[in-house]
Amino acid sequence: MNRFSALFPLAVLTMAAACDSSDNVLDMAKFEAENLEWRTARVERLKGPDGYLNLAGLFWLDDGTATIGSAAGSDIIFPASAPPIVGELQVSADGVVLRVVDGVAAYSDDQPVSTILVADDTTDDPVTISHGSIAWTIIRRDERFALRLRDFEHPAIAAFPPIEYSPINPDLRVAAKLHLFAAPKILDVDTVIEGLGWHPESPGVVEFEIDGQTLQLEAYDSGDELFFVFADSTTGRETYPAGRFLYSDRPADGEETILDFNRAYNPPCAFNDFATCPVASPQNRLAVRIEAGEKYDPLVHATPNSSH
Repeated sequence: MNRFSALFPLAVLTMAAACDSSDNVLDMAKFEAENLEWRTARVERLKGPDGYLNLAGLFWLDDGTATIGSAAGSDIIFPASAPPIVGELQVSADGVVLRVVDGVAAYSDDQPVSTILVADDTTDDPVTISHGSIAWTIIRRDERFALRLRDFEHPAIAAFPPIEYSPINPDLRVAAKLHLFAAPKILDVDTVIEGLGWHPESPGVVEFEIDGQTLQLEAYDSGDELFFVFADSTTGRETYPAGRFLYSDRPADGEETILDFNRAYNPPCAFNDFATCPVASPQNRLAVRIEAGEKYDPLVHATPNSSH
């Protein structure tokens, strides 16, 4: 599985469900109801244990040993609810090994651990370590390891304000034809962290029309879906400066999928400083206004503290 599809999954309702199968006419009442349901599920996921509102730290790791705990002298400082010394990380090109000090209750899959290789999020079986209300994982980005910390009692969860949306617009639910490359391409995409890249596989581009203009987006592989990071003429004004995310079903070459821009949503870095989001590539910057989906107000959702 593409790692960004794992990081940013959504409960995607069937986009064709609002169409009458006999004549493909959009049922507006159903269309609006399904989009409202999607918005509710989106916020629930953000607030859930695997969401991004509970992130409490992102600590990049160098080779060698790093101590972790709530003590001020720790290399990685945990919240005050953690013991002064939790243990240490041994970091090498082979991965990250955690050694927990005696007397500290740390768990993986509800089993106590003392020494464990913390498989990172790009592996088939990533490991999560928990202690009380906090948990941490190892992520791997551009051959670099980082410890990502979660606090399931993070005050941001309860304090999260409503997301502002553009009005639901059926004209921005468009058919897009997939054009496969001769062979999939590995792309170089920037992220919100300077110097950190992302290298997704792209099967091809999708082509569609908005306001009479023919447009294209490069698509990123996401299993049975296509993943898009795009910007438009609202980006940096009404919508998030790095761009927005969107998924669609994956059609066969030359076949059509639906891009419902009403379900374009802000990346995790819009709400939390501890995410490693890709930004819209030059190829995915559309010279039209996409007045649909999530908007962004930095005065409401900006997060001033960062460990990037």
